[in-house]
Amino acid sequence: MDYIVRAVAADQQIRAFAATTKDMVETARRYHKTSPVATAALGRLLTAGAMMGVMMKGEKDLLTLQIRGDGPIGGLTVTADSAANVKGYVNNPGVYLPATAKGKLDVGGAVGRGILSVIRDLGMKEPYIGQSNLQTGEIGDDLTYYFAMSEQVPSSVGLGVLLERSRAAASPKAADAMTPVQDLAEIGQVRQAGGFIIQLMPYTSDEIIDRLEQKLSEVRPVTAMLDDGMSPEAILEELLGEFGLEISDKIPTRYHCDCSRERIERALISLGKKELEEMIADGEPIEVNCQFCDKKYQVSVEELQKLLNLARK
Repeated sequence: MDYIVRAVAADQQIRAFAATTKDMVETARRYHKTSPVATAALGRLLTAGAMMGVMMKGEKDLLTLQIRGDGPIGGLTVTADSAANVKGYVNNPGVYLPATAKGKLDVGGAVGRGILSVIRDLGMKEPYIGQSNLQTGEIGDDLTYYFAMSEQVPSSVGLGVLLERSRAAASPKAADAMTPVQDLAEIGQVRQAGGFIIQLMPYTSDEIIDRLEQKLSEVRPVTAMLDDGMSPEAILEELLGEFGLEISDKIPTRYHCDCSRERIERALISLGKKELEEMIADGEPIEVNCQFCDKKYQVSVEELQKLLNLARK
């Protein structure tokens, strides 16, 4: 089961989150039929979105993470609520790139340079929007930079997705070098996924900061810890145990799309009367695909006419 743990350490001078998200990322991979590098990119952002979602307090609060880069993946979008329900999509799910020199999936190359946007809809008149430039395209580094620059919260964000090996691969890590094949359902399944976010409070002492920086400089990759069987609690114990770690909460998280015919109809009405009239004039039913789960909705000409009547009111 996927879940997030919330914790504090160093007499509440540090707050931390850690998550295991294998099922969530595998669900996204199957919905979107993502290539290995797209699975890794989307999986990292989904994991971050889940942890950042539970930072919000209101039941109806919504978080959206958007990445717009100049790499071949085009961009990614993830939304999350405060109960850790998450969904997302990638603009070009079939992108393939060679592995990096270290044999890793080239997420940075797929994303490229561009902008990271964090949008929080907290029920106010206008949503809060923060932005920062992408630093590496690796997503964890970019969120670390965002927290420091846009929210002035010194943070460390670690994210990882490990895939099962392909038929030709010699080891699980060789999945990073997969080549295109027709049956994506058979390869590149998610072996491990998860991450952590560690943040310093404004009153954190210099001694704690120095010790934590040293500790984080020695940390193993998230996927290595997960693949060794470590739970989110164990990961935080590894990182913060010497600081008096106190785990306060355990929150289930999942990939959940809440699309419905009612939502699709509202979206069509929002297009306006002119657009609906043009669809009706074509005389053919239309098909609307949900970007988040690829569910298809058929809308007949008669249904379009009903929606047009509602739009005219």
